[in-house]
Amino acid sequence: MQKVLQLILLFVSLQTNLTLRKGMSYNLLKGKRGIIFGALNEQSIAWKVAEKAVEEGATITLSNTPVAVRMGEVSALAEKLNCEVIAADATSVEDLENVFKRSMEVLGGKIDFVLHSIGMSPNVRKKRTYDDLDYDMLDKTLDISAISFHKMIQAAKKLDAISEYGSILALSYVAAQRTFYGYNDMADAKALLESIARSFGYIYGREHHVRVNTISQSPTMTTAGSGVKGMDKLFDFANRMSPLGNASADECADYCIVMFSDLTRKVTMQNLFHDGGFSSVGMSLRAMATYEKGLDEYKDENGNIIYG
Repeated sequence: MQKVLQLILLFVSLQTNLTLRKGMSYNLLKGKRGIIFGALNEQSIAWKVAEKAVEEGATITLSNTPVAVRMGEVSALAEKLNCEVIAADATSVEDLENVFKRSMEVLGGKIDFVLHSIGMSPNVRKKRTYDDLDYDMLDKTLDISAISFHKMIQAAKKLDAISEYGSILALSYVAAQRTFYGYNDMADAKALLESIARSFGYIYGREHHVRVNTISQSPTMTTAGSGVKGMDKLFDFANRMSPLGNASADECADYCIVMFSDLTRKVTMQNLFHDGGFSSVGMSLRAMATYEKGLDEYKDENGNIIYG
């Protein structure tokens, strides 16, 4: 009987360990409240972050545009995670204030973490090149993809909506520092986004100990990312260049969870590269070999290189 009991206990222990490994839950966000902006579908990073945040013990609200809420899959995510969806135009201060007020009401207190995963360029959608931008559309790109981050933080600060040592994150890309063919005016938006994190991070940190950071993620095949010209080639190039390969949406979500947790209480005003090492590599052996093989494709009849 004792041996049978020992076997049962061993089996239960093994099952528990397997479950923990499979779920990778460490209760890093136990008791914390958060708002996730920008979850659209299962491919989006914000979707993955929402799932992992709840898995790690947080209670959250979701927010996206009214159109995305009506037409997208975010309602299914909300049902799965047992959380409320608050429709909002991220360029509207009034809408953003409502998101914070409603979230504090629903979640029962101040917010501990916020994710800004919002980006869209009408110029990219309309295939306008960088030297032929429509400036009205550029204004929309900057407002949606970057200034919305400032509006979000400012609304939260004025409402005193964020807990001490709370964490505010936005998703960026290395095109904020380097030129990437086809990334267009989104590069300008990401540069502004990172600047806002530094400037507001200083003020919010000194006054309320709130952390503000950006994560510069690998090229990721999200709905938004797929709209960038040559994204499939960029994805492959970055993967070949990076010593660790591209970071996936799931891996980015893991990094976000760490940044929301108390493990990073003194990290602020940083742009944190999460790209498998891509941002620190000049030229990898694999990329060089591929470059040499494919160089002739981009030469004219006189042997001169055609620059994109």
